[in-house]
Amino acid sequence: MVKVNLGGCVPFVKDADSEVYVKKALDALDVLESGSGAGNDFIGWKHLPSGTPESLIAECEAVRDCWAGKGVDLVVVIGIGGSYLGARCAIEALSHSFAKQLSGKKDAPEVVFAGNNLSEDYLAELMDLVSERNAATVVISKSGTTTEPAVAFRVIKEHIEKTYADASERIVAITDARKGALKTLSTQEGYKTFVVPDNVGGRYSVLTPVGILPIVLAGFDIRAMLAGAREMEKACSERSADNPAVRYAAMRNLLYSILGKKVEILVAYNPKLQYLGEWWKQLFGESEGKELKGIFPASVNFTTDLHSMGQFIQEGERIMFETVVSVASCDRSVVIGSDPQNLDQLNYLAGQHVEHCNAMAQLGTTLAHIDGGVPQIEISVEKLDAYNLGGLFQFFEYACGISAYVLGINPFNQPGVEAYKKNMFALLEKPGYEEQTKAIKERL
Repeated sequence: MVKVNLGGCVPFVKDADSEVYVKKALDALDVLESGSGAGNDFIGWKHLPSGTPESLIAECEAVRDCWAGKGVDLVVVIGIGGSYLGARCAIEALSHSFAKQLSGKKDAPEVVFAGNNLSEDYLAELMDLVSERNAATVVISKSGTTTEPAVAFRVIKEHIEKTYADASERIVAITDARKGALKTLSTQEGYKTFVVPDNVGGRYSVLTPVGILPIVLAGFDIRAMLAGAREMEKACSERSADNPAVRYAAMRNLLYSILGKKVEILVAYNPKLQYLGEWWKQLFGESEGKELKGIFPASVNFTTDLHSMGQFIQEGERIMFETVVSVASCDRSVVIGSDPQNLDQLNYLAGQHVEHCNAMAQLGTTLAHIDGGVPQIEISVEKLDAYNLGGLFQFFEYACGISAYVLGINPFNQPGVEAYKKNMFALLEKPGYEEQTKAIKERL
């Protein structure tokens, strides 16, 4: 169960303001639940946890088993933005940190990602790996024409077709149900396909096949993840001031609107959660950053980044607040030993678990940052596993929808994303962009 602790905001906010913003958040929840708000044709994500059929999971497991029978030991997942960040977040959070370096038989193929950049070096080095391994690919795109994944897929598809007689069985497409270039190609070539639901936008799609298939292929328990998300689906839909999504959305909007806190930093004390920060940044940045409004989402990993960003957070301009994702217990045990020389002066910690030191660093940092004028919201889960990660996904999605409606923003569109694409297409001299090409070259 995801819990929200607002104690780190108490020194900064007034009770009367808190009551006002809780009411605003409850009203926004009503809009979200009734489907009466802007972008209401993209709220299918709300009931994915309770509405995902067992047959979909079985289909994903059938792909896993088919590829295992072919000896596939490398899966390239091609996608950008919401088509890869959720899956990468889950796989990074649940994987052994040094799985690639450990020897021995692997229980699942290694999952790597492509189509999320246009770096030629990255793609060339990826193909070095693909060429040495028994590979298959999952390509994720509703249209099939988004530049970054389309480029990567063209390169990887060519390699698979040249290398394997059963090439069409090594390519799975997650795409639109009826239309688009990728759907057309999949029908022509006989690829196995999964559908991106029409009523779910990319950044809310982690619990659709976009996330489910890669997570299953990586060997993780998607049923547990959906169970955790179901718990939060129920908790976050309740019209109550104790609703965790309402409490979080209300406080972040209060800090923004009343105290002028323009930057929210998502903080984790476990390096496995680095990509939770990346997923969260897209979710909130793309949902709220419109009409010259919005809280800028940033992320850090402590204690690592206390030695880089800690100085600014402690004493820089007071434009920020922190949301700390706290994990109560860890899976592994490492106890600090005693040393006769004690040159490092650590014998006072002898017999202590390393995680105890981490917890005290977190508490000490919280106190220091609050004293330095940085409000703190704590989001806590019991442990880092599939169940709690599913809960975090559903919690943040609900909170984002509520928060954006409080702000007066459509949480489910992204009109500003198209601006760079138009310039890029003009500079690449894409057919149909002749006038834009001429105009932009004159500017340059």
